[in-house]
Amino acid sequence: MQSSIRGFVAVSEFFGKVRTGLGTVRRSFPILPLLIVLVAVGAAILADFIVPHGPDELNLEHARQGWVFSEGGSWAFPLGTDSLGRDILSRIIKGAQVSMAVAAATVLLAASIGTTLGTIAGYFGGWVDTVIMRLVDGWLAFPAILIALVFAVTVGPSVTVVVSVMALILWARYARLIRGEVLSLKERDFIALARVAGGSPLRIMASHLLPNVLNSVIVLSTLQVGWAITVEATLSFLGAGVPPPTPTWGGMVAEGRDLIRSAWWISVFPGAAIGLVVLSFNLIGDRIRDLLDPKLRAL
Repeated sequence: MQSSIRGFVAVSEFFGKVRTGLGTVRRSFPILPLLIVLVAVGAAILADFIVPHGPDELNLEHARQGWVFSEGGSWAFPLGTDSLGRDILSRIIKGAQVSMAVAAATVLLAASIGTTLGTIAGYFGGWVDTVIMRLVDGWLAFPAILIALVFAVTVGPSVTVVVSVMALILWARYARLIRGEVLSLKERDFIALARVAGGSPLRIMASHLLPNVLNSVIVLSTLQVGWAITVEATLSFLGAGVPPPTPTWGGMVAEGRDLIRSAWWISVFPGAAIGLVVLSFNLIGDRIRDLLDPKLRAL
């Protein structure tokens, strides 16, 4: 009977926190960044169905045609065309598919590796913690762009290389954060009770520690999506990212960098897409952190 009452109280408190969180979302959640992210994600999912022209469709008759509001522009190519007559809007939409897929795969892989190793390091401590954290320090010391360039030269640029390199850099951030959380959590009474009850280390980590660090993983993941998009665009700009003819935002900026005065739209619109999406993800990540952190939510 008492356990049922305690369970009812816990559920009531949970829904009370949910209502408080939803109220906070309604009052302060950034609507415009959320809309931008939804548009970007929707474009990535539906890219093959909504592009007005083929992303690689050549039309030399309309090469370097300005955007719709410039002299000679038309609604057939709302954001203009590049040096080969390819539609900028279609390539931006297709590029969103690449950026979102790479960012999602990178964050998912890095979060899985980093959370697992951070939990192990924090729970066991000792030489296990020392080895893992020295490995983290070593990885964080290497610049992501430099490592990606080395991989691109030795292995060749590809989506797999981009995701692997970024995940190899990003996992260390998760490991350091989660390790600190676990160091605090493992001293709590509920962990001691789990040990007394005969729970194995694997069961304690999976059933008690991981659920309690999930908020931190979600917040960091949201913030790192913007980082992944930026790094992917940088690598593509330098020629070490996703190779042509696949359209990428960074590659499109690189294609128009020598024409910035005569055909500025080739670089400016993809660059604006990068800036808006990354800024929106960062703003949403900040709001999610405020929502999930009870100390910040109470302010």
